[in-house]
Amino acid sequence: MWKFIKMLIGVGLLPLCWAVSLSVYQLYQHSVKATADNPLEVWALPVGFLLWVLLFFLMPRPIRTYVLGHELTHALWALMMGGRIGKMKVGKSGGHVELSKTNFLITLSPYFFPFYTFIIIAVYYLLGFAVNVEPYRLWGLAAVGFTWAFHVTFTISMLSENQPDIQEHGRLFSYSVIYCANVLIIGLWMVMVGSPEITTFGSLIGQETIYAYTFVWNYILIGYEYGVQFLQTMKSSEGG
Repeated sequence: MWKFIKMLIGVGLLPLCWAVSLSVYQLYQHSVKATADNPLEVWALPVGFLLWVLLFFLMPRPIRTYVLGHELTHALWALMMGGRIGKMKVGKSGGHVELSKTNFLITLSPYFFPFYTFIIIAVYYLLGFAVNVEPYRLWGLAAVGFTWAFHVTFTISMLSENQPDIQEHGRLFSYSVIYCANVLIIGLWMVMVGSPEITTFGSLIGQETIYAYTFVWNYILIGYEYGVQFLQTMKSSEGG
């Protein structure tokens, strides 16, 4: 029963996924225009991203590194939600971490929270308190793209297999949450490393969300009206 409810929630999240996607696309267009005078900043992140994609397909895959980040992400989100961490096991065949509590965010976090990208951004900003990191901005953006590609490629690879994390909450619910959260995090990165403001991003999400759900609701009403007319037509034909 609970999985069925989560499936319905997953269906209800689909318009939100569309709205967040459009919002991030518009934010990206704004970012590109704002950095038009410095094209290197526009290309630094995509170049880092493409570099890892090439390595992912051409080199042996660092499974243990991914598993370590996967389990540390579980642990980090459990800590943020007041949980406690026990023993952790990491290997090429998989890993496990003992947690005192869990929920769908803790369970699905490795699939939408890029752990190594978070480390890169945190280190960059922490160093900024001690030294001038502006000369290394392009390298920082490239590192963000590189580690984000690491997250994306391994996430897609892992989701193509039967993951217990996904089975626990159902595919539709899990995929909707994972997709929406991934795209939302991309938008937040644009705010952090670019010129757009968080209020602009929030406003875009609000507008597109209202439009998406209004669009869906209108078509539900249209479908309902056609259904009623069809039933009335059937009853009339039977009565005749």
